Amino acid sequence: MMTLMLVTMVVLLLLGFPMMVPLIAAALIGFYMMFDGFGQMNTFIQQMMGGIRPAALIAVPMFILAADIMTRGQSANRLVNMVMAFIGHIKGGLAVSTAASCTLFGAVSGSTQATVVAVGSPLRPRMLKAGYKDSFTLALIINSSDIAFLIPPSIGMIIYGVISGTSIGELFIAGIGPGLLILAMFSAYCIVYAMINKVPTEPKASWMERIKSVQQALWPLGFPVIIVGGIYGGIFSPTEAAAACVLYAVVLEFIVFRSLGLKDIYRIAKSTGLITAVVFILVAVGNGFSWIISFAQIPQAVLGSLGINEAGPTSVLIAIAVAFFVACMFVDPIVVILVLTPIFAPAIAGTGLDPVLVGVLITLMVAIGSATPPFGCDIFTAIAIFKRPYWEVIKGTPPFVFMLVLSAALIIIFPQIALFLRDLAFY
Repeated sequence: MMTLMLVTMVVLLLLGFPMMVPLIAAALIGFYMMFDGFGQMNTFIQQMMGGIRPAALIAVPMFILAADIMTRGQSANRLVNMVMAFIGHIKGGLAVSTAASCTLFGAVSGSTQATVVAVGSPLRPRMLKAGYKDSFTLALIINSSDIAFLIPPSIGMIIYGVISGTSIGELFIAGIGPGLLILAMFSAYCIVYAMINKVPTEPKASWMERIKSVQQALWPLGFPVIIVGGIYGGIFSPTEAAAACVLYAVVLEFIVFRSLGLKDIYRIAKSTGLITAVVFILVAVGNGFSWIISFAQIPQAVLGSLGINEAGPTSVLIAIAVAFFVACMFVDPIVVILVLTPIFAPAIAGTGLDPVLVGVLITLMVAIGSATPPFGCDIFTAIAIFKRPYWEVIKGTPPFVFMLVLSAALIIIFPQIALFLRDLAFY
């Protein structure tokens, strides 16, 4: 049954169908084979609806809406200008600023693709003008967007938290350490790259310019304070923090900055609605698919055939990392989280692994896969936004993928990289 479901998914994907179609087709085939027809179809529909019922999922459209408002407004540019004012003049400073801006915007949007657009659009022309190769520039932007998937808020972490029953607040806090680790690695590489290629430095900003940039960025910096500070301080739940971010974004862009007007509301609402609809359809179908494979005890069979049921915690973490990384090279991250998390759930529970650690590792691996050839979704976002050929977009990715995989290995070896802040905040 599983073989037929997988073949169906692969064939429909190759034929160009949207991801939701192969997923639901495979689930329906599994349902038909298990129940000998569609007589109990209402059960499958109930499982799909149950997938989008958790209240925590309300945070997803909220964060998408807040990010859309800020991307169309001035918040993203103000954050980028502040980072540039302080580190733009050092060797490789423009590249380091790009990585740092992705980190900051990750604390606003929670989306890798939104970060590619918001940070890449203003900084790529400046990097090219400064003498950086386009292949390096594109790879830096695409892979730095992975940090946005780890730094709270993270849409991937919300989906994982709902599927696995893990605290989303704990996941958010645990993602900060790995995100900063990756930023440090990327920054060091950018400095070495600039030295080797003799990239000229940017003019040094005066202290008055720096003070002015901080003043302009103070309002946008309120977003991570609301999210991290609100959750850490026990003021907000993750869902409430998302709602507060939307209100804050509206006040900021429509009233304080006056960068948006009433005419923009329709476009923003339409964009958010379309993205949210796709996400929720995937979540609903993914939940139905997960129920089918769980009912058929496919996870136990798969893990048993691979010997993972008898493996130790480290081996299970390595298997999870490899599986999620490879899957996201071909399939949308949300779908991968929805399908693979239930498969590995028995092994995670059996080895006593901390679900927060597992969630951080899964989020990192799907982010890496999203920026990795052949079909990482961030690659095609960059192709569409920057109008560059596929080969040029992926040409500079290997060093960044290596650093990201290294960071995953360090998290497996030293779990406190992810768990230190979580333990400090919640225990």
